[in-house]
Amino acid sequence: MRRVLVSLCAVVAVVTTGCADSGDGRAPQDPRPQALTWQQELRVADAQQRLTRQCMNRQGFTYREDRVLTLQESRPVRFVQDDVAWARTHGYGGRIEAKSLRVHERNPNGTYRQSLSATRRAAFDTALDGGDDAKTLRAPLPVGGEIRKRLGGCTEEAERTLYGDPALWFRTSKTVSGLNALYGEELMEDRRLTSAVRAWARCMEHAGQPYEDPRAAREAVRVRTSRLGEARADEAFAAERKTAVADATCARETSLRAVATARETYYQDRLRDRFGKDIDTHRHLAQQAYDRAVRIVPERD
Repeated sequence: MRRVLVSLCAVVAVVTTGCADSGDGRAPQDPRPQALTWQQELRVADAQQRLTRQCMNRQGFTYREDRVLTLQESRPVRFVQDDVAWARTHGYGGRIEAKSLRVHERNPNGTYRQSLSATRRAAFDTALDGGDDAKTLRAPLPVGGEIRKRLGGCTEEAERTLYGDPALWFRTSKTVSGLNALYGEELMEDRRLTSAVRAWARCMEHAGQPYEDPRAAREAVRVRTSRLGEARADEAFAAERKTAVADATCARETSLRAVATARETYYQDRLRDRFGKDIDTHRHLAQQAYDRAVRIVPERD
């Protein structure tokens, strides 16, 4: 159970990461800025690609946007997945992951870059991210230490257009994404959360899927798919969908996502005296970026 909740802490994170499918558990009148949904985050990412492409084109280079996956195919599969209809169609997203991997392996931007002469390749790199002249951004982490990122060129231009202040966005993003390290141990031992996971496991056992937690179910699917191989891919995918549907059904019946979200929110709210300003600034910048993104790219089909 302890290993399981480490994973839960890392991937539920609805309030801090802004990946919630719906609200964050607070009353509608809460005046604080709210996290973006995953659909909104995807649109911001698509807008950043569009801005980068336009900038690179102005510099005389070709740059391809990655919009191969549909909106529903782009849906993140988290530790707690309770969308039964999605699971019935996509399982745990194994085939979507394979499709995405094939696209990234082909990487048209990398292929294009390699086709350039050494001089033009260096110019491409400078245009894209600033090359040797790129500035270094620094962000302190909640648990200590710092993380750095080089930023320049069209990448910086795109981020500035969306967020206004790339350095502030980088700093608050790293602060917010690192908060779970401060409450992870308590969350792992949280009585309500461990009780909900056990209820999920009992439900799964009754469904003929004896796994102690969603992570174990998903890992078993990965192992089975790998063992069956390409020759039995259809059989493997049918089994994946069966397990995923049971997983999502039990998550819904036991309210596992609601419990996980509520307990995550509880522990995060206790950190607001130290990090509330960063959380709100991060969400404000994200909302600002989304408001700008809707004028740049349409939502995926």
